Amino acid sequence: MFFSIIIPLYNRPQEIDELLHTLTKQNYLQFEVLIIEDGSKIDAKAIVDSYTDRLDISYYFKENAGQGFARNFGFERAKGDYFIVFDSDCLIPPNYLETVKNYLLDEQLDAYGGPDGSHPSFTPVQKAISYSMTSPFTTGGIRGNKKHIGTFHPRSFNMGISREVWEKTGGFILTRLGEDIEFSIRIHSLGYKIGLIPDAVVYHKRRTDFFQFYKQLHFFGRARINIYKQFPSELKLVHFFPAFFTLFLLLSLFFNLFGSALAELCNTLLSIYVLLIFFHSWNVNKSSKVAFLSIAASMVQLAAYGLGFMQDFWKRIILRKQ
Repeated sequence: MFFSIIIPLYNRPQEIDELLHTLTKQNYLQFEVLIIEDGSKIDAKAIVDSYTDRLDISYYFKENAGQGFARNFGFERAKGDYFIVFDSDCLIPPNYLETVKNYLLDEQLDAYGGPDGSHPSFTPVQKAISYSMTSPFTTGGIRGNKKHIGTFHPRSFNMGISREVWEKTGGFILTRLGEDIEFSIRIHSLGYKIGLIPDAVVYHKRRTDFFQFYKQLHFFGRARINIYKQFPSELKLVHFFPAFFTLFLLLSLFFNLFGSALAELCNTLLSIYVLLIFFHSWNVNKSSKVAFLSIAASMVQLAAYGLGFMQDFWKRIILRKQ
């Protein structure tokens, strides 16, 4: 089985250097790498060229059109039997391709997704952000795990499709705002077999500070409404949880400011939730510092997603603006 690894890139030369280094350590060697520079102002061509003696690698520069269409650009030029998509801020364990190859031969999946985790080299903030995106006490608990809720939709930071799936679907039709979920739904609708490969883990760095993380999760909240506009049945009650939590925080603040009798109840509930996050993160990360930061990361994750969700719910569903 020959893999084509497609990586869209936008102004992140340092990240792609780290990712490519991990690909040189793979146990399974039947693969090529396609780097699609999506109109970057800071290109990574020199870095990519430095790997030509260690990887079967190709570099392409195109006008900026967004990550979904950058992946399509790579699909069109790929030689593999199976296409794998990574985000540029991922690190790939040495056994990743071998794990995927063995699983695909056993299960015959047409498309797959894998989970993400935290690497020991991550900063405490990155570990806290990673925790918030994989925790059972946040929306991370419904994605990338063995007991996911509802139909499993691979996410494009760690996703694979067969050549046949690409040829039948034409790839991504959205370039951002939930493009990977929309793509997964269409793959399902055509009757292809999709599954989670639990051991196909990548180390996903995501954002390096809480401000950037807020912006990213606000975007994710808006993306959920974009998916709803395409597929109304895909909006589930669980997707409202961050918005409900955000409203709860605002009401708690209001009750505390005006001395309401409900303030004590809200504070108690919030304290229990915070303690659950702290001790669970401490158990997972073995660090009290990361555990404290995980509280902030979880609050940012839920509030940012909730505000983005409510913003576009109001604009695009209630007011019916395009």
